[in-house]
Amino acid sequence: MNILIRKKIQTNTYKVLVAFLFTILLSLSSKIQVPFYPVPMTMQTFIVLFTGLTLGPGYGFLALSLYILEGALGLPVFAGTPVKGIGLSYLLGPTGGYVFGFAFSALLAGMFFAQKNFFINKKNIFMTFLKLTVALIPTYFVGLIWLGIVLGWDKPILELGFYPFFLGEIFKISLLAILIHKFPRFKIF
Repeated sequence: MNILIRKKIQTNTYKVLVAFLFTILLSLSSKIQVPFYPVPMTMQTFIVLFTGLTLGPGYGFLALSLYILEGALGLPVFAGTPVKGIGLSYLLGPTGGYVFGFAFSALLAGMFFAQKNFFINKKNIFMTFLKLTVALIPTYFVGLIWLGIVLGWDKPILELGFYPFFLGEIFKISLLAILIHKFPRFKIF
């Protein structure tokens, strides 16, 4: 067998394993609530963006897809799920759209920060903040559309699914942007 092909398989296996480990990190982040105003905050979207920029677009998307699959199979990986998990019913509920949006946010974050020899320009933290903010748009776009479909468009969708989380998202994006500039070598592979 060709040694290069064998090495490639091992490398891809390693990358999938690391993507799986990021699903565990995301699951843990969904279970820990931090007191915040106006609603308690989890660090899920922080980990979603971190996954995309660390693993890159392909493996970041894979990690979030695995996370969704784990939850669909009934594992208690989502925020607010009981120990036994609830599977597909969670994904079909009001917050399911946000979970599907996570995968696209990780993909977009990975695309924005996917460069060989990835280093951050320390002078432009604002651009990093802006890229992370734009990368989070799919989570809220898909989430709010799904929330409107499930609850009905006659409900105050933005008041229910966006405004309460806005300050928390600004905090998490700012924290990640600062960490990226403090430790610019986030890429794993």
